[in-house]
Amino acid sequence: MAGKSWGLYSKEFGNYLKLERSLSQNSIDAYLHDVALLEQFVAVSKLNLSPLAISTKHLRSFLQHINELGMSAHSQARILSGIKAFYKYLLFEELVEKDPTALIEGPRLGRKLPDTLDYSEIVRLLDAIDLSSPEGGRNRAMLEVLYSSGLRVSELVELKRANVYFDLGFLRVVGKGNKERLVPIGRDAMKYLKIYLEEIRVHNSVQKGFESHVFLNRAGRKISRVSIFLIVKSTAAKIGLKKSISPHTFRHSFATHLIEGGADLRAVQEMLGHESITTTEIYTHLDRDYLKQVIKEFHPRG
Repeated sequence: MAGKSWGLYSKEFGNYLKLERSLSQNSIDAYLHDVALLEQFVAVSKLNLSPLAISTKHLRSFLQHINELGMSAHSQARILSGIKAFYKYLLFEELVEKDPTALIEGPRLGRKLPDTLDYSEIVRLLDAIDLSSPEGGRNRAMLEVLYSSGLRVSELVELKRANVYFDLGFLRVVGKGNKERLVPIGRDAMKYLKIYLEEIRVHNSVQKGFESHVFLNRAGRKISRVSIFLIVKSTAAKIGLKKSISPHTFRHSFATHLIEGGADLRAVQEMLGHESITTTEIYTHLDRDYLKQVIKEFHPRG
């Protein structure tokens, strides 16, 4: 079985890192975690391959997968570094004839402009969700909250019932580095979230330890990042959307639409939970494009 061979090769790779390269246990754990992510991708993709059978094509699909899950370029580069080390080890041990990572370059670490949806595309996506099922009601509430409040997908997954303030129109969000912030929640998002909590979630059988989480899966546990990613993908496919989108696209669109509408950059920074204003400035790209277009079309010397 492929599963057994992954475990065996990972264990031997760990021994090599410890004995031959004298790495700390933390570094070894990080490398092994990267290999485990690739193994999980192989399992989820039903490829049933051992590490020795992985090709460059498989690795490109894996990198596309972690990119679509919303991982940062820095995280992707670090994971690729771990995978490259693993295949260098297999090559060193003459377990593979060639290194499948040799032709793969890491993601560029410069700031790239994120994909966004225009408002009509957001509306089409939201309206495509079938509200006749409990899952549909939950999914509508999740995507409404993502777009209304600009949450990271991890923040949505961990959102607690006690942190939803309907009377104030705010959510208390726990972001990166355990930092809390208050973000406004829009009228439509509040409506669908209320329907979900009061008419759908109350009928869920909740597993112990997940009583406080807002969004649950069928098993009564908190919904996973991957599930939300798949919901977004399937909804996009339903309306024939050609753009490649992820849950993070709703966050990007939230920020861009606010700035296009004239919102103060520092207010958007606060709502997104960004440490630095320069991180928020990547969302001004459409605004700049719009201004250039106005000059071109309407200025006598445009």
